Amino acid sequence: MAEKKNNGANLGFESQMWAAADKLRGHMDASEYKHVVLGLIFLKYISDAFHTKYKQLEATKGTDYTDPEDRDEYSAANIFWVPKEARWAKLQADAKQPTIGKLVDDAMVAIEKENPTLKGVLPKDYSRPSLDKYRLGELIDIISKIGLGDNQSRSMDILGRVYEYFLGRFATAEGKGGGEFYTPRCVVNLLVRMIEPYKGRVFDPCCGSGGMFVQSERFVEERGGRLGDIAIYGQESNSTTWRLAMMNLAIRGLDANLGGQHADSFHNDLHKDLRADFILANPPFNMSDWGGERLREDARWKYGIPPMNNANYAWIQHFIHHLSPTGVAGFVMANGSMSTNITSEGEIRKNMIEADLVDCMVAMPGQLFYTTQIPVCLWFLARNKKNGKFRNRSGHTLFIDVRKLGILIDRTHKDFSDEEIDRVAATYHAWRGEKDAGEYEDVPGFCKSATADEIRDHGYVLTPGRYVGAAEIEDDGVPFEVKMAELSAKLHEQFAEADRLETAIKKNLEILGHGE
Repeated sequence: MAEKKNNGANLGFESQMWAAADKLRGHMDASEYKHVVLGLIFLKYISDAFHTKYKQLEATKGTDYTDPEDRDEYSAANIFWVPKEARWAKLQADAKQPTIGKLVDDAMVAIEKENPTLKGVLPKDYSRPSLDKYRLGELIDIISKIGLGDNQSRSMDILGRVYEYFLGRFATAEGKGGGEFYTPRCVVNLLVRMIEPYKGRVFDPCCGSGGMFVQSERFVEERGGRLGDIAIYGQESNSTTWRLAMMNLAIRGLDANLGGQHADSFHNDLHKDLRADFILANPPFNMSDWGGERLREDARWKYGIPPMNNANYAWIQHFIHHLSPTGVAGFVMANGSMSTNITSEGEIRKNMIEADLVDCMVAMPGQLFYTTQIPVCLWFLARNKKNGKFRNRSGHTLFIDVRKLGILIDRTHKDFSDEEIDRVAATYHAWRGEKDAGEYEDVPGFCKSATADEIRDHGYVLTPGRYVGAAEIEDDGVPFEVKMAELSAKLHEQFAEADRLETAIKKNLEILGHGE
């Protein structure tokens, strides 16, 4: 059996931290207590990083004049300045005090005041009566045992891994209707691996907790690139999730433009003039209350006016609107988007196909998401299929069916292995004609390069299963006649055994009858 994965970290202390966090659930919803935990983890991280730098400066006092309380020393090292009242050692010392909630709030306020980039980002409601202060103190004690911001921990990205672990666990705990801030890591990884945001502007207009950006950062670093080669833009409508994204990016030192505030991408587009080289997104599926009736004449609806009761094709056209002339978009969408003909959706899809925007479609297995059972697919759009970066793919679309891939990591959730992600990404790269990607070939049951005429023949339906066909059954070399003879012999033997059994039963019944 394949080895099961966890949700982002394997550091030995996660279960203990989760158990402490879970105790808070008796007093509040998961959607609330995730901010309690993640806010404390963030506070511990920046305090650890500050303390490490503080000790370095203190050690040089005898040889070179440096003041450990000189905030410029921290700014130069890209480390947040933490005032005395906000340092973790003080909070840890007072963890058992009934006033610990107010002390944490005061620490958050002090840090925001000293670091303008964090203004309005940190949670500041630890003193509320509904938060059990004894449990809060327990949580602080547990987090105190974990190094997060020291040099060794930062090099291992322990904080990032802890964040991912908790985001995944909170998504599971919140259940259906919550956790839209988190896209499973394997899905994000597949999107990033396929479109390769190596250099240029990366945009996610429904960025949740910022997972797409974090994975893009990893992709660049793995290939020896420079983070300065990508510019990150995002937008998020939920205020608490926007703050979570800001913290998630801040702990990794990522400079991102999330618009300065939370805002609805449809009604308050904070990046109106942005034309992105890469768009990565997981928009909320099938939004019915998105205010479409107020946007009937919007310039973004170039391929048709999306229905008022479903935002799927509004999101798709919003992505297209923000693509640069050579841009590529990869995003998650509900399966219904591939075939729906309700109201204007079928016509919009037809117009997009005729405009030759659809580069690749991927059918995904179920059970990947923590908070919805809605089957999903991946769309990949290309503004210009003959832009010279790859081979000319005009008039062709790649279909990939991976519904049979993935391994169960628990009773209800699946995950992709790295090898499966590599296989899917390599197929797309070979089809696009990337250098050193090898030759592309159709594989029955898995992938098919279809022409625009074939898509027209299928009524502009984009479901990969319509195109890839069934997988070929391996020929074992045994002639058909021999197989039939073997099957016949087995059946004859089974029938003979049944006759023998029936005869034995009759004989036993006769003996029993005589016995009476």
